[in-house]
Amino acid sequence: MLQRLRHAEIMRRVRASGATSVRDLASQLGVSPSTIRRDLEVLDRDGTLRRVRGGALPCTEGLHADADADRPFAEVAGTDGQDKEAVAARAARLVADGEVVLLDIGTTTMRLARRLRGRRITVVTSSLAVLDVLRSDPEVELLLLGGMVRRPYHSLVGVLTEAALSQVVADRVFLGASGVRPDGQLVDTTLAEVPLKRAMIAAAGQVVLLVDRHKFPGTGALRVCGPEDIDMIVTNDGADEATLRACAAAGAEILLA
Repeated sequence: MLQRLRHAEIMRRVRASGATSVRDLASQLGVSPSTIRRDLEVLDRDGTLRRVRGGALPCTEGLHADADADRPFAEVAGTDGQDKEAVAARAARLVADGEVVLLDIGTTTMRLARRLRGRRITVVTSSLAVLDVLRSDPEVELLLLGGMVRRPYHSLVGVLTEAALSQVVADRVFLGASGVRPDGQLVDTTLAEVPLKRAMIAAAGQVVLLVDRHKFPGTGALRVCGPEDIDMIVTNDGADEATLRACAAAGAEILLA
């Protein structure tokens, strides 16, 4: 079993069972206890569970944040709409005909999808909102990743989604996030989405972060990646300058909409 699939399955079992032992996880997943211990250390360091002696516990902070994140999609879409629209418009100019583009879930990527209608490109996504925007477009080749439907945020999540992403090779991914910390760390509040974002980063030749100015600096219980994993950031004029400098120092190109 691939490491990211094993991590997702560990998280599913920990959330379902609460306290879970290394021995039980090793038996259930068919790997050695030492492998499970290494997995738990990684997941604990990322903040997706809490490593304890002999096993693991759910990360209550992350679970609480995940519940808070399940606001209705329409409510989130209506927040900071002008800034999101400007970011989407600037991002659309990066896409060339013939490209394979991976679109993350989120309201800004939905706006980007609207601006990609009529383009001769391939769009791969786990966003049902992007599906709704592009489903009738004869020019865009649309590939929808499988998975469990997360209704409040119009997305597909879970092990099946991650498995599908392992088969994807994209020219670029347009990634969303809850925020960017002052040191440039990309964070999110939604436990189910974090492993998918990491898998999208791994599947793309270029990683483009779409975040409006209100997410600089931002907060979130769960680390997605470091600034060194981001190639380009598209945001608005007025984003926190110190945070942007930290991202640029790590190698990210900054585009202001």
